[in-house]
Amino acid sequence: MQIRPNFSLRHFNTFGLDSSARFFVEVSSATELTEILADQVWKHTPKFILGGGSNVLFTRDIDALVIHPAIKGIEKIKEDDLHVWVKAGAGEIWHDFVMYCVDRNYGGVENLSLIPGTVGAAPMQNIGAYGVEIKDVIHSVEAVSIQTGDVTIFSKEECQFGYRESVFKRDLKDQYIITGATFVLNKKPVLNVGYGDIQKTLQEMNVGDVTIKTVSEAVMHIRRSKLPDPAVIGNAGSFFKNPEIALDLYTDLQSKFPGIPGYPVGNGKIKVPAGWLIEKAGWKGYRQGAIGVHEKQALVLVNYGGGSGNEIKTLSETIQDSVEQKFGIRLNAEVNFL
Repeated sequence: MQIRPNFSLRHFNTFGLDSSARFFVEVSSATELTEILADQVWKHTPKFILGGGSNVLFTRDIDALVIHPAIKGIEKIKEDDLHVWVKAGAGEIWHDFVMYCVDRNYGGVENLSLIPGTVGAAPMQNIGAYGVEIKDVIHSVEAVSIQTGDVTIFSKEECQFGYRESVFKRDLKDQYIITGATFVLNKKPVLNVGYGDIQKTLQEMNVGDVTIKTVSEAVMHIRRSKLPDPAVIGNAGSFFKNPEIALDLYTDLQSKFPGIPGYPVGNGKIKVPAGWLIEKAGWKGYRQGAIGVHEKQALVLVNYGGGSGNEIKTLSETIQDSVEQKFGIRLNAEVNFL
C-alpha cells in the first residue's frame, strides 16, 4: 500500500471535480484494509471512504485519509434448482458485475445495467432503476468496522434498505467500510419489462424472444439515449430523488397540471418523477458557464469542464426553490455533498 499526500481526486469522481485528499490510499483486499485501520500512525486520522465517486459532489478538499476500496473478485458461492448466490468485491465496477450475471443467464440485475459506480456503493445507496432495486436481489453485505477492524456480515434485513438509502447512510454512517456483497439471482427469472420505456424499446429493437440479455440491452439503449456518459460530460446521474407525496397533494396538482405523472407506492403516497418537475419548472437544458442541466434529462446536473462543486450545489438549491415554488414539492438530493 502506498499512502499518497495531497492527492487529486479528479479521476475518482464522475463530476470530474478537482478536489484534493490530504492523504489517499487504495486497498486491494480486506486484509490491507484492516492493516491500515490498525496502523497507529493513522489510528486517529479522520477517514473518508471513496468508491467510484458516482454519487458525490465535492465542494471542498477532503482533510482526511481517503480510502479507496479496490477489492476485486466475482465468484459463485452456491446454488440450488432455482437460485444462485454470487459474491462480488466492493471494488468491482457495478456494470461489470451485471454483465457477469447476464452472460451466465442469472436473472435479477439486468434492469440495473449501465448504472455507474461500484459494487460496494450499490447497497449503501440501494441503487435502483426500471422497477428494480438492490434490496430485491441482495443476500448479505460484508463490511469492516472503522473503529475496531472487525468484519461483520449484514443480512438483507439488517441493511434496512429504503428509497436510495440503507443503514450505512443513517445509523451506521461513517462507521463501516463495505468490502463485498452477496446477491441471490434467479435461474428462472420473471422479467420486469413494465417500467419506463423497456417494452417500447424492445419493440423498436424488433426483439422477438425477450430474455435477460435483451432486457439488459434495452436498458442500456435507453440510458445511452437519455443520459450523458460521465467520461464525456461530468455528472453523477440522477441528482435528485423522485419525491413521494400525499395523494391529496397529487390530486390537487392534477387539477392544475393535468399531465403530471404519478405512481402509487402504498401508504397513500404517490411517487412523482423529479425530472418532470424540473423540466416543467423550466430548467431542462439550462447552462451557466461550465455547469448546467442536461439537455435530454432534467434530472441530471452536469459539469461541462472547469465547473466547481459549489457552483453545482448552488444551482441544485436554486432548482429546489423553483420546483417548490411552482409545485409545493421540495426535492431532496440523491447525490451526497462533501
